[in-house]
Amino acid sequence: MIRFEHVSAYYEKGVPVIRDVTFSVAKGESVGLIGANGAGKTTLMRAMLGLTLHQGTITVDGVEVTGKTLPEIRKKLGFVLQNSDNQMFMPTVYEDMAFGPMNYGLSRQETDTRVDEVLERLGLEELKHRHNHKLSGGEKRMAAIATVLAMEPETILMDEPTSALDPCNRRLVIRTVRELPQTKLITSHDLDMIWDTCDRVILLSGGAIAADGPAEVILRDRELLERNRMELPLRLAGL
Repeated sequence: MIRFEHVSAYYEKGVPVIRDVTFSVAKGESVGLIGANGAGKTTLMRAMLGLTLHQGTITVDGVEVTGKTLPEIRKKLGFVLQNSDNQMFMPTVYEDMAFGPMNYGLSRQETDTRVDEVLERLGLEELKHRHNHKLSGGEKRMAAIATVLAMEPETILMDEPTSALDPCNRRLVIRTVRELPQTKLITSHDLDMIWDTCDRVILLSGGAIAADGPAEVILRDRELLERNRMELPLRLAGL
């Protein structure tokens, strides 16, 4: 579903944030992308969406990411931003969820059906006509996920989906993410969340891949994590 081949990504020409990265993600995989601050996690995701300059080859479902293919690529990828305020820009949850499908040509009736199906699946029916500025942090995060799902992407990218959430809302987001059938690539410093939602982990350090393997193996490797300025998940810290 996703393939990076010798990819370097830049915010400014000549200053790579990602350096010569190669990996692939199979359809249906749930992959955690971890690393210390500045490791390049968000940059890697933004490169997939054509939001940063890159060299090398990035393909999504067999389509190479180029300037000409970005509309097609962005239909395949749903991006849940770390800050939901940067994602929810319409007055109500319904209007945010309807904006993308209608922009892609769905009728009002088709859009309403899709919105209702997503809200029912997530148990968020009561949020449909709520104003975004009146939502709690957890409600807004869930609404942002619903907005992405209304687009029916084949792959979902999530940037720190549990950051700044209270324990109850954090559990709700984790349960929701775990049940999503799409291919998922998730960045997070919350390694317990990665443990709960991902089968595989890619560890970035200094813009390069330091490790790539089963989540249970990498997240138990205290020496590897500490060498890359990270710590064991809290549930394993005493083991």
